[in-house]
Amino acid sequence: MTSPSVPTRRRRGTVVLSALLAAAVGTTVAAVATSASAAEIPVSHGKPATASSVESAAFPASAAVDGDAGTRWSSTFADPQWLRVDLGSTQSISQVVLNWEAAYASAFTIQTSANGTAWTDITPVTAGRAGIQTLNVNGSGRYVRMNGTTRATPYGYSLWEFQVFTTTSSTPTPTPTGPALPTSDTPDLGPNVRIFEPSTPAATIQSAVDQAFNAQLRSPAAQFGTQRHVFLFKPGTYGRVWANIGFYTTIAGLGLNPDDVTINGAVNVDSGWNYGDESNATQNFWRSMENLSIVPEGGTNRWAVSQAAPMRRVHIKGNLTLAPSNQDNGQGYSSGGYLTDSVVDGVVSSGSQQQWYTRDSRIGRWDGGVWNMVFSGVQGAPGNAFPNPPHTTLGTTPVSREKPYLYVDSAGLYRVFVPALRRNSAGASWPNTAGASIPMREFYVARPGDSAARINSALAQGLNLFFTPGTYALTDTIRVTRPNTVVTGIGYPTLIPSNGVEALNVADVDGVKVSGLTFDAGTTNSPTLMSVGRAGVHTDHSANPISLQDVFFRIGSSVQGKATTTLAVHSDDTIIDHIWAWRADHGGAPTGWTVNTGDTGLVVNGDDVLATGLFVEHYQKYEVIWNGNRGRTIFFQNEKPYDVPNQAAWIGPRGNGYAAYKVADNVTDHELWGGGSYAYFNVNPSVRVDRAFEVPVRSGVRLRSVLTVSLGDVGTIANVVNDTGGSVPNPAGNTVPRNVVAYP
Repeated sequence: MTSPSVPTRRRRGTVVLSALLAAAVGTTVAAVATSASAAEIPVSHGKPATASSVESAAFPASAAVDGDAGTRWSSTFADPQWLRVDLGSTQSISQVVLNWEAAYASAFTIQTSANGTAWTDITPVTAGRAGIQTLNVNGSGRYVRMNGTTRATPYGYSLWEFQVFTTTSSTPTPTPTGPALPTSDTPDLGPNVRIFEPSTPAATIQSAVDQAFNAQLRSPAAQFGTQRHVFLFKPGTYGRVWANIGFYTTIAGLGLNPDDVTINGAVNVDSGWNYGDESNATQNFWRSMENLSIVPEGGTNRWAVSQAAPMRRVHIKGNLTLAPSNQDNGQGYSSGGYLTDSVVDGVVSSGSQQQWYTRDSRIGRWDGGVWNMVFSGVQGAPGNAFPNPPHTTLGTTPVSREKPYLYVDSAGLYRVFVPALRRNSAGASWPNTAGASIPMREFYVARPGDSAARINSALAQGLNLFFTPGTYALTDTIRVTRPNTVVTGIGYPTLIPSNGVEALNVADVDGVKVSGLTFDAGTTNSPTLMSVGRAGVHTDHSANPISLQDVFFRIGSSVQGKATTTLAVHSDDTIIDHIWAWRADHGGAPTGWTVNTGDTGLVVNGDDVLATGLFVEHYQKYEVIWNGNRGRTIFFQNEKPYDVPNQAAWIGPRGNGYAAYKVADNVTDHELWGGGSYAYFNVNPSVRVDRAFEVPVRSGVRLRSVLTVSLGDVGTIANVVNDTGGSVPNPAGNTVPRNVVAYP
């Protein structure tokens, strides 16, 4: 179909991008600020520390290396000053983390010494900032010091913590606290989960799903509300059920295979019900359908969704439409979705979907396409023809692992099936999915109200984690250190950190699987919301990579959140399979350029990382920074921040604004298939960004099927890739994209 005229996509928030101190450490793009110490033991911990001065005996040098963020070193009120730690032997230094009090250095260097007398700078002169500041460095020495030359305030230099990491810094296994936590093969999944059996009257099921949905009809509070609904169906066939699916709602089967559960009727998502945006489906976020089959009433099931609304492991015994019922006559737009490990017997109609990604599935036929429909490993997919028609097709997916899922065995006991890694895959993984089945007694079932300490105690006990629906307030970091740990959730469990902590930290170990989680930034800025691995460490995980699936991040929602970077991936070979990182353009709490701040959605420092289904939007600097080599992305969707106040407030390292997708200058190999970036500078339409994709010009760095769009011709993107592709809006107007088939 032709492109819609003027899509009114009033939606999606993003996370601001962090220019990551690149200048400070002399790299093209600075390394993301991470609280590495949250999960790792710094080699400086408890070592002898001295300082040029102390403000008083209450603020000794030793307080900066004691691991207690409530104690600090503070100097007298003069320049220069230094803080030194003795590591006891010469070490190779890879990272220094400074947790500054409000009295920080506006200019300092990190120095090393073999003897405590002759010093070598391992950073250039660097500007500090209040809070946690992480510097990736390369140097060696027995002694490491912060050498401050200029104070930012009239007071002294003050550090809560000064942490030094080496390439051999360890990640400890947390020590269990208290008695062993209870587990069960028939767990209580909480009040937000309803479980049905084939013997359950259809009227009872219909009443339950209607009650959940009708409470959201045109409700101004539903989109960022606390409601969570999960409807689980035990194996069998169910009579007529018409399930409308709203915010934070999941419908899933409890069979080992999708065809073990058959619903006659519909699992339906449409427009016309969302408060303030009744004519569109562009805010149909945060809902999902998994592991069941549908015999659709009338022959066609409707799934008119946008971001964070996956359909996984589903069998549609008929047709599937991805567009709302009112898509014609300039209404009903939908934008971006994700379908995987599924079978559609009939026709898939994309309708008004602007971009869409389908992975490892089988379909009867695909009809339609607006700007970019992307397929990898899809049997029955249309041929690669971008941009006319706008189909980007790869015959296989290089590496994939399907999401773990809950099921009930023949004895009525609950288990989690963890699908195996696939290479060069095509088609659905089922039936006979390879993988492992884990009994629920090996999971800690987390419930809203659980503290980070309790959750970490469960991990230390050797348990996996299963999050039930609800919100989780975290005053500390959840630390995953054991290889092959499964961390999963149902019904959009939402983790909210406080006091600027990182919500989740995954160690650089094999095979951790994280899925089904949502992160809301807290009101105190977090340097990162989630990190995987440790910066500067490159371990081969290709045989058993870490994987992230259906993991969603928000900066601004019901909370006026702040985070510098939402997700930092340091581990090599990581699979990022369907994430949405969103700095909110609207929310239950006010949003704005200086309110819900965030630099970058995703920073990739690991090598050989693969992203399949990458949605990152509205961050204030580079939205994706890819520093690792041999990275690959299949499908990228982006909107630039709507709320840039003026051009002077948005000048990047290479001109006007920041690219949406930045590949670092030192990268030699990188590939992207099927990417789009949109501008909608509605606060100030005169704003422009010089390019949407910024990459080094090398033969090993290749982009295929990429485009830019000015939504409603509001704001300008001057080029698609570097200085190639031309500007939007272009003279044709009418929201026509600029396409680049291949670069270079």
